[in-house]
Amino acid sequence: MRIALICSVSLILLTVAASSATAQSLAIVCHGVQRPGQVAELLFGRDIGDRVGVSEPAWRRFVAREITPRFPDGLTVSNATGQWRDQASRKMVREPSKRVEIVLPGHPDDGARLDAVVAAYKRRFHQRSVVVIVQSACVSF
Repeated sequence: MRIALICSVSLILLTVAASSATAQSLAIVCHGVQRPGQVAELLFGRDIGDRVGVSEPAWRRFVAREITPRFPDGLTVSNATGQWRDQASRKMVREPSKRVEIVLPGHPDDGARLDAVVAAYKRRFHQRSVVVIVQSACVSF
């Protein structure tokens, strides 16, 4: 019984050590004035059905009402073209899109703010999804 306990404790310690080594290897080393942070990239499709349903004025209103109040320190918006495979028809669908990049401020509710933006877009423009990618990065301003 004592040998089993020692083996169990040893296994736990090895697992913790391996996890710690993995976490350290993923740590970002920033140089100069840069600091570790996170950057969110959001991809918004603009088609509703078979037509562009999110006009430029509607998009600008959405940014002003939904994104900017949640991330007032700044963001970047660019035009993009997205594509995805419709699972029902198996056809490739292409649509004009908007790409938004936000250097997250590092608040505990950053994820909740991103979720609120996504939910608002889906609700307002009858979308099934919004792509959200959050990555670690070195940032400076």
